Amino acid sequence: MSLFIKSNKMFFLFILIFSTLISISSNSWMGCWIGLEINLLSFIPLISNSNNLLNSEASLKYFLTQAIASINFLFSILLKLILMKNFEINFLLTILINSSMMMKMGSAPFHFWFPNIIEGMSWMNCFILMSWQKITPMILLSYYMNKNYMMLIMMINTIIGAIGGINQISLRKILSFSSINNLGWMMSSILISENLWMFYFIMYSFFISIMCFMFYIMNIYLINQLFIFNFNYLMKFLIFLNLLSLGGLPPFLGFFPKWIIVNFMMMKNLYIINFIFIMMSLITLFFYIRIIFSCILFNYLKLKWFKMNIKNNFFSYIIFFSLISILGTIFSTLFFI
Repeated sequence: MSLFIKSNKMFFLFILIFSTLISISSNSWMGCWIGLEINLLSFIPLISNSNNLLNSEASLKYFLTQAIASINFLFSILLKLILMKNFEINFLLTILINSSMMMKMGSAPFHFWFPNIIEGMSWMNCFILMSWQKITPMILLSYYMNKNYMMLIMMINTIIGAIGGINQISLRKILSFSSINNLGWMMSSILISENLWMFYFIMYSFFISIMCFMFYIMNIYLINQLFIFNFNYLMKFLIFLNLLSLGGLPPFLGFFPKWIIVNFMMMKNLYIINFIFIMMSLITLFFYIRIIFSCILFNYLKLKWFKMNIKNNFFSYIIFFSLISILGTIFSTLFFI
């Protein structure tokens, strides 16, 4: 039975990857829409689990929101085909298409489904939703976008992503608001160039994969679980380093892509947007530091039952990836050579 479930998951995971490639390589809007639909229908079986009510609820919510976004997208591309020559309608259609793509990836102000759905998922599904599921909407957004509208959405993303994470105690919700904040940075990078977006996206996926993997092997979902977590001081230290890198603190690798974006925005005289981005990054660092405090400073000596998913070879992977995060300053100096 377990082998059947694993082969089932592998099948849907393959379709998930394949559907993204269909959307990206399609030469028509209808082909992009078909790819998005296949993507949606392949991700739902990965989320849903009959033994867990939260997973079933998350899959239903995900289906409804994505279906609404798909209808919106289909409606706008059909209108675009019919009313191609009218300039005012064309302007409205860019906003409609952009909005449906933003709803697809959980961007503010269409983000309300995103933290709720992530709360009902396993860490591995959280990683897929926060990284891979953003590829198709972002690339479709770059094909046909309204720059002024995008700049407004960028700022809203960074503000909501920073402020929304302050009062959260769930690690999944904190990472989901961090993802919304990073979407603002991704949108600014895609306005500059697609290569810069790809670089930022790979870096962000790398950091979020380390965090999701660490929390998965420790079987931890809430901040207060870190108070009573007296497992391994090295592990706590690695959480500390990777969170600071994800927040974009200067000595670490996470600062490097943000620094490049800040430089490009300064060259384009976008000083107000730059200021908002940097201030909101400080707020995200504040709620990362709150997790770090609970990791490092608090330690209950009472025995608590924890079911760890730990194997010895996991540590070597995590230490290796964390070293890459720490050596970010060396990578950033190579940029100037």
